[in-house]
Amino acid sequence: MFGSNRKSAQPQPMVNGRPETVIGSNTRFVGTLNAEGNVRIDGAVEGDIEVVGNLIIGETGRVIATIKARNVHVSGAVKGQITALEQLEISPTGKVWGDITTAALHIEPGGLFRGQSSMTTNIEEPLLLEAPRSSESRSSAES
Repeated sequence: MFGSNRKSAQPQPMVNGRPETVIGSNTRFVGTLNAEGNVRIDGAVEGDIEVVGNLIIGETGRVIATIKARNVHVSGAVKGQITALEQLEISPTGKVWGDITTAALHIEPGGLFRGQSSMTTNIEEPLLLEAPRSSESRSSAES
């Protein structure tokens, strides 16, 4: 009756970069949110958010949470710790209060960020960077 040849319905994590999970503007969620794909939040969320894909917080989104995602785009308001594995972007209407860890940070004019940031990198950094020596100081040192 329902067909035995039917393939199991596996949600596609990324369909043209569109979110597969949307929390609407009239929705309030409290708890832990785990998602394999992309997520868009236009409502209110409190708790922990872990997204394997990208997280978009729309202009009406209000989030109080610890966030971990590949990329995070904030157009609404976020209070809490954010870890963006690749990039965190704060739009002109976006507001972030809390500490962030990311490989790349982009804050557009008008965007607000209050907190501390740390940058993750795969490049090994020297413990101490020396200033380049001018040619005059080298020639006087060689004399």
